[in-house]
Amino acid sequence: MAYDDPIGADAALALRLDAELRRAHPRTVLEAAVESFGHRLALVSSFGAESAVLLHIAAQVKRDLPILFLDTGMLFGQTLDYRKTLAEQLGLTEVRDLRPAYNDLATDDPQAKLWQTDTDACCHIRKVLPLDRALGEFEAWITGRKRFHGGDRLNLPVVEHAEGKVKFNPLANWGKADLDAYAAEHDLPAHPLVAQGFPSIGCWPCTHPVEAGEDVRAGRWKGLDKTECGIHVARAPGVPNNVGGDI
Repeated sequence: MAYDDPIGADAALALRLDAELRRAHPRTVLEAAVESFGHRLALVSSFGAESAVLLHIAAQVKRDLPILFLDTGMLFGQTLDYRKTLAEQLGLTEVRDLRPAYNDLATDDPQAKLWQTDTDACCHIRKVLPLDRALGEFEAWITGRKRFHGGDRLNLPVVEHAEGKVKFNPLANWGKADLDAYAAEHDLPAHPLVAQGFPSIGCWPCTHPVEAGEDVRAGRWKGLDKTECGIHVARAPGVPNNVGGDI
């Protein structure tokens, strides 16, 4: 749940679009997003286990759509290779690599060991702050979240208003079978770690293989009471986005 005032124009637009698009094909959702926001729209992708489907659809709709990729400095080498492969294969021309600010790392994580003691703080400086800064120039963004991921995503709308921006979740209604079928139909390359038991992939210190029967995100922050990095968690009233500084 977001803390935003639901009376604003963007919030009203999000409600209307969600009502219109809640059963629409993901491509239709993306087309509506581009039509509504044009150059004020970006797509955020982890280039992870399920990313190829949304990126392929985006490439069909708007090849030069800004794609924001969070290079946290702790990603698997396979993810960095996959990002390059997918961008080249799909012809994506505007992939932007977002990295943590040097000053944030020097002050809060100089030894790159913060993940061992405070995963929330680590995610904050390596993911949340860089994305907040990058999103400062956009009014809306697209995510790859899906309801079948469970947890806080079970009731995910297709379009929502959060943290002062409109968020599109084109794949909210799709399950794993839908994703697999689309990937097979379009011969999309899989992330190399999927075959090694990683159905959800983040930073290497906090991502583990998943056992048979476990939730798709069970390998993320394994053993901790944590299911989200903080990007999609609503802030309390009065806490502004950080949209300044270097990326």
